[in-house]
Order: sequence, then structure tokens, then C-alpha cells
Amino acid sequence: MVRPFHIPVDPVNPGAGRVGRIVRQVLALCDVDAQAELALVLRDFEARHWQTRNVFNQRYGQIEQALGLDGMTISPVKQQLIGAYFCHEYSYAAAALMNPSIVPHPDQSGLSRGSQRIILSLRAVGEGHISSIAFREGILSPGMHFELAPEPPFCTAAGLEPGDPEPNGCVQIHRQADSTISGTLIFPITAAQSNGLEDLRLVHFTHDNGQIEWIGTYTAYDGRTIRSEFLRTRDFRTFKMEPIDGSAARNKGMALFPRTIGGKYMMIGRQDGENLFLIQSDRIDHWDEGELLLTPHYPWEMVQIGNCGAPIELEEGWLLLTHGVGAMRKYSIGAVLLDKDDPSRIIGRTIQPLLSAADEDREGYVPNVVYTCGAIRHGDLLFMPYGVADSSVAFAFVPIATLLAAMAPD
Repeated sequence: MVRPFHIPVDPVNPGAGRVGRIVRQVLALCDVDAQAELALVLRDFEARHWQTRNVFNQRYGQIEQALGLDGMTISPVKQQLIGAYFCHEYSYAAAALMNPSIVPHPDQSGLSRGSQRIILSLRAVGEGHISSIAFREGILSPGMHFELAPEPPFCTAAGLEPGDPEPNGCVQIHRQADSTISGTLIFPITAAQSNGLEDLRLVHFTHDNGQIEWIGTYTAYDGRTIRSEFLRTRDFRTFKMEPIDGSAARNKGMALFPRTIGGKYMMIGRQDGENLFLIQSDRIDHWDEGELLLTPHYPWEMVQIGNCGAPIELEEGWLLLTHGVGAMRKYSIGAVLLDKDDPSRIIGRTIQPLLSAADEDREGYVPNVVYTCGAIRHGDLLFMPYGVADSSVAFAFVPIATLLAAMAPD
């Protein structure tokens, strides 16, 4: 895909430095030379990317604003050429693709009985080890049948809404009008996100008034510090990215319950990097410290435990997938059942993991890792996408009754 790249602009003298020099040199070209250079760029890249000229125009608009060029008369050809000089080709998943979560798709029309359309979110890692959020669509059919929609040949980043960020650091972005969900990528935007958007845990959330919203927690990383943030959308066209307020946001791995319980919003978090905590709040946007819920106990999780996505509501209680780290930093996925009315009470817990890194699953970008950021109920089955060695994504069906039967009282 085509992605803008950042070159600092001096706020005191924006025309100085490399940005100003490049713009001046393009403006100094005669019209024939400028047309020839743009034609060369388009010959090399237009067939490889979607709406290449529009991307160049959008990038020019940003440069125009930064340098105060709006009073100048600049030809469309030179505008596109200036935009091209501040873009580059970017393989957003060249290094790794991993840590999926899954939610029901907003559009469930036209499906046969027992089928559901879904959206996967994925952590994609590209050049510079920068993580972004990718999406894929698919359909679950009755039984153990799953089909991914064809991957689009082009992917386009969601665009930032014009104007300054909101005072609390929130930004609103939009999917390109002609782009599918599968063809949309969310890149870091704010300074707090500059080195990556990591491990989105999406949940299909039902508010007390009956309104539906897709809400995901993710880790924003600036290269030195982390904080938890929300991605919120009602249609997967417009997304709001906002920091989570409160002391709990200093850690990663937070996962939101899909509804309130007893009038409280609830989260699973890992406040100390080792144990799991239950966090409660009167507000969805503010989270402070929680109470200890689960500690490492079995050999396969002795180093640390964490959550693997939002709890899933069953008739028997809240099913919470967990990850454990054992000897030689080997990852496994287990499960816990929490009381439906009082999630601080543990009903049962898997003694042995559901899934562990083994055989070919051990090899990859980060060996000996299996990891998921969320699963979904599909009839009497649990459908779980999971990352393999931080290099690819695999899929598993688990009979829910078998899973519950494998649990022992905590």
C-alpha cells in the first residue's frame, strides 16, 4: 500500500529544511518535466495500489497546510508530484501477522440459518516493527465450516478527520468510501501510538439502552511507554480512537465484558504483568485498580497469565480464555469459567491447556507462541482464531460442552 512518511517541519520557519527544499525544486520544474516525472511515478506504482492519485492529492493537502502554500497557484500535476515525494510503498504485514480477535459483522443479511458473518481484527507488523490493525471478513456456516472472504488486492489506511485532535487526545478516522472492511488498515496516528497499535481485543458491546457498539481495547506504544486505548465504532466506517482514563490504563491486555453486570462496566486486566484482575467502573471511559482474580498455578502458566480476549457469555457463566507462559517461554491457551452474576467468583478452570505451541506451530517470528485476542460462540462450538509464532493465523473449533467438562473447580 501507499503510505505517507514523516519529515519534520520547523514550525518557526516551515519553508526551511528538506520539506521546503523538495517543494521548491518541484515548483522549479517546467511543466513538461513535471508531467514526465509524474508519468514515471504512475507507471511504476499506479497499477500496484488503489487510488494512488487520490493518496498523492491528500498528501499534498497536508504539505500545503504545513507550509502555508494555499495562496499559491500550483498545477494539479505538480501537486500530485509533491504528494508523491512524501509517500512511500509500505508492506504492512511484511514482518508478522498475528493475535486475531473476532466479532459478529454488522451485516448479517442474506445468510442461511445457522450461519453468521464475522470480522477478524489482526495485528500486522511491517517495516520498522510498527504494528497496525488489519481486518478480514468471513462466514461461519453450521458445523465446523469457515470461509474467509478473498483478500483484496489493495489496502488503504483509514483517513483522519480534518481538524485538530480533541482535547483529550481522541481522534476520529474514516474508512475510505470505496474500500471494503477487509481492505482497510488503521495506522498509528497520535504521538502516543507512534510505534504501534498492538493486540486489539474487539467485543460486540450492548449498552443498557439496547444500542450496539463494537469496542476494542488495544495497546498504544510510542517506543518507550505504553497505555491502553479504545477503538469504538458502530458501523466499521467511522472509528473513534480514545485514551482510557484512570490508573488501569498503564498496563496492556485489558478486555471489556460485552455488557454491564449489576449496573457496572467490567474489564479483565493484568495490572502487574503476572496475574489477572477484575476491574469495575461506573463509567466506560475511566478504569482504576481492580481486585485480584487469578494467579498462575499450573506448570504451563507458571511464568505469567493473561487474558485472551473479551469474556464470552454462556448459560453456565462467563467463559474467559487465558494465556499462560511456561518453561522456555512456551505459550499455551487455557480457559476459566466465571459466575454470571458475580464474575469475581471462579467456577472452574482448565487444568491442561486447550492449545499449546507444538510441532510446526513452534517455528516463526517469535517461536513457541500461540495467542488469541478473542473467540466467538458459534452454536454449540467455540470458534477461536489464534496467532502462530507471531507469523500467521490458524483457526480452531472447540465443542463448548467438552471445554466445560475439562474444567476443575478452582
